[in-house]
Amino acid sequence: MAESAVTSVLDKLIPFLSQEVNLLTGVRQEVEFIRDELCSIQGVLRESDAREENKDWVNQVRDIAYDIEDTLDEFNLRLQQHQGHGFLGFLYKTVNLVKHLKPRHHLATQIQSIKSRVHDVYERRQRYGGSSSNSLGDTWHDHRGDALHIKEDELVGIDKPREKLIEWLVGGESRLEVVSVYGMPGWGKTTLVKKVYDHERVLEHFQHHAWINVSQSFKTKELIKDMIEQFFGEIKEPVPQGVDTMDEDSLKTTVNLFLQQKRYVVILDDIWSIHAWEALKYALPDSNCGSRIMVTTRSSDIASFCKGLYGHVYNLESLASEDSWTLFCKKAFGENSYPPELLEVSENILKRCGGLPLAIVAICSFLSTKKKTMIEWEIVHRSLGSLLESNDKLENMKEILSLSYNDLPYYLKPCLLYLDYFPEDYLIETSRLIKLWTAEGLVSEKEGVTVEEIAESHLHELINRNLVQVAETNYEGRVNRCRVHDIIREIILSKLRDQNCGAIAAKQHTKLSEKVRWLSIHSSVDNVPENNSFSHLRSLFMFGVDTFPKSYVHSFFSRIRLLRVLDLRDAPLEELPNEIVNLFYLRYLGLRRTKIKKLPKTMGKLQNLETLDLKGTSVRELPSKLFKLHQLRHLIVYNVEIKPYGQILAGFVGRVGIRRLVNLQELLHIDVRDQGGLVVRELGELIQLRRLGIKGMRKEYGADLCSSIQKMKNLRFLKVISRGEVLDLQSLSFPPMLLQRLELVGELENFPNWISSLLNLKKLYLEKCGFSDDSLEVLQALPNLLELTLYEAYDGEEMCFKGSGFPTLKYLRLGKFERLKLVRVEDGAMPHLEKLDIAECKMLKKVPLDIECLTNLKFLDFAHMPKEFAMALNSTQIGGRDWMRVNWRNKHLE
Repeated sequence: MAESAVTSVLDKLIPFLSQEVNLLTGVRQEVEFIRDELCSIQGVLRESDAREENKDWVNQVRDIAYDIEDTLDEFNLRLQQHQGHGFLGFLYKTVNLVKHLKPRHHLATQIQSIKSRVHDVYERRQRYGGSSSNSLGDTWHDHRGDALHIKEDELVGIDKPREKLIEWLVGGESRLEVVSVYGMPGWGKTTLVKKVYDHERVLEHFQHHAWINVSQSFKTKELIKDMIEQFFGEIKEPVPQGVDTMDEDSLKTTVNLFLQQKRYVVILDDIWSIHAWEALKYALPDSNCGSRIMVTTRSSDIASFCKGLYGHVYNLESLASEDSWTLFCKKAFGENSYPPELLEVSENILKRCGGLPLAIVAICSFLSTKKKTMIEWEIVHRSLGSLLESNDKLENMKEILSLSYNDLPYYLKPCLLYLDYFPEDYLIETSRLIKLWTAEGLVSEKEGVTVEEIAESHLHELINRNLVQVAETNYEGRVNRCRVHDIIREIILSKLRDQNCGAIAAKQHTKLSEKVRWLSIHSSVDNVPENNSFSHLRSLFMFGVDTFPKSYVHSFFSRIRLLRVLDLRDAPLEELPNEIVNLFYLRYLGLRRTKIKKLPKTMGKLQNLETLDLKGTSVRELPSKLFKLHQLRHLIVYNVEIKPYGQILAGFVGRVGIRRLVNLQELLHIDVRDQGGLVVRELGELIQLRRLGIKGMRKEYGADLCSSIQKMKNLRFLKVISRGEVLDLQSLSFPPMLLQRLELVGELENFPNWISSLLNLKKLYLEKCGFSDDSLEVLQALPNLLELTLYEAYDGEEMCFKGSGFPTLKYLRLGKFERLKLVRVEDGAMPHLEKLDIAECKMLKKVPLDIECLTNLKFLDFAHMPKEFAMALNSTQIGGRDWMRVNWRNKHLE
């Protein structure tokens, strides 16, 4: 976090010094001194921060970086306030020169103070620069021994994964194969693999066996010597002479020669990096004798890399509820029975463990020291976070889990810490998280890649390291929502408290630091003391806040000047205070599902705004000056209203001037009904767009829209809505080839022939489009289509899904086909289909013919279908299949 803060402030200092800023004598030199010192400190800081050494010094550097950032921003803000507008040239310059003296004097005073602090830090750096590395890796290695000596009767939920892993080891091809086991720290990877390694089938199948603990701080020579000693010790022969003095290559050759033409199994436990795997794999030969290597790791990326072309990957997940309860009872009560009065509190404690065996065992060990009373155990439940920091019995678990955080590269640490501002068990939308990270400056720019794409790669890296859990994915495999395991969250929270710059106000009158920079308010604004100045506040979030008094709103927003992120999603806010427009540095304004109906006319003052999220609000008109916000990247303004007859999407009224938003990546949803021709043509200048939603289309706008879309080479999502008008999209000669999602609502005069060229299309939604069998054939040839919805879009009596059609489709929805009487599935069609929804087809009285051909089908969902269809369904064998869930919803159609 400290290294990230220094990087951020250096990114500001360098352009600040290059600007033509009239600084008082000596100030520029002092700023340059500070810049140079911070540059020289960076390397040492990164090492100390990663090893969690010299915490006081690291925190001082971070605080200095934050103070410099505040000082520069305050200075620029004062200059902005003193600019004035509309004054005569000479008089304006004269008055402005005098007005700027005060900000420059204030800057000089602040810089001199900071320079003195930087000098002190420099001296401390000299003392700490040669500090030795710590023994975190060795500590981890020491603790791992406990997992190798767990009794068989203490294990739960191990039978199925153990059998699968044994089968992978003793079965399969004769070539060398690698079996990778990965999972979150504490899942029990080492315990499971040790039981596999010691199983009699494995012992008998292989001629030679070796177990190597790799760990974080591995030394290749020591590990290979350990391997040699195990192999020769197993056959009761002395190790070859000179092993202790051999170099690394000679040691690898010794192992390689020993294992030639022999069937062996080697366990490489706890691999942290690809480098560790590369350093060891060349010592292990493939003699086509059925040998196996098994690795354990916390990273799915490393697991896949080690597996290579031949082998298997096993994702060890959390314990099932029943297994968790069995383990809890064994450890807490010594048996499966429990005192009835402790049932509820035990279940609450177990929920916090989230199926993590390490946490269950550690917390039960702690509970064993407490009296078995509801009061004592409830105290443990409520104070788990503080116990993690202070109790010896939980220290082992904290160290093991903390290692994953400590091992993170510097750029991922602040991203992970950021997740703790969300409430416990909160499902975090990944699109929201990515926008927040970028607005906070936690993501560095790279040439040729957007910051959003870099942020998404950061998220996937945290997921691959098992520090963030996937909560929801779509059929494209894209992560929609994620969460943090409760115990991991507590570990992160302790790191956050160490930083002393972010706070979560979840209790009444939470004590806050005067220099709090990130504030997350949970449940009530009463949790925040009214006497805080918040002069350093950079980010503000609210979750579950029920009341938001007007007096509080105006009082609060008049005190924050340097805010960068304001996320008031779901807050009971009816009016946006005018003070908002004074937040010059605001980059993210989240007002989703608030009750506001309009924006201040002076929104154009928010020159740094990147994201404006008004989804689910009643805002339909945007101030004209908002189109001057050249930094805006995400403009999300629409509402979806559910009606008995379907959905109604309301967007914002498009106006001439939209072309100025040249950095827009996301525009959802613009209504072009009023000034359609001009606005649609202007959209062609927004060539950075990745996502575009447009409604109110008319036939005469079609050619202009096609012309504009052709210029959007980066477009991934396109939604076009026309109500009661014909959609003319035939003139789109060169559609965006990166398009992955396409939604068309409205009557198509001709089915667009360019859809057949969308080789990257994964999701297609067509409503009221009226296409024919020929059009269906075009869709069936799309090579990467995963999800297809056809609603009121087909007027034929029969629909046939032909063999080899829709080769990748997983989800098919058919709805409101008025004349459809028969659906037929040919052998080989839709080989990967998992879910089929059919709704509101009043003439369809038979189950799709030959539906048995869909061998991967798992879910059937029917809604508002005729009674005859239900009878036909009951008379078939479909409903009786174990691998299929049939869901019948709502009333039958008469």
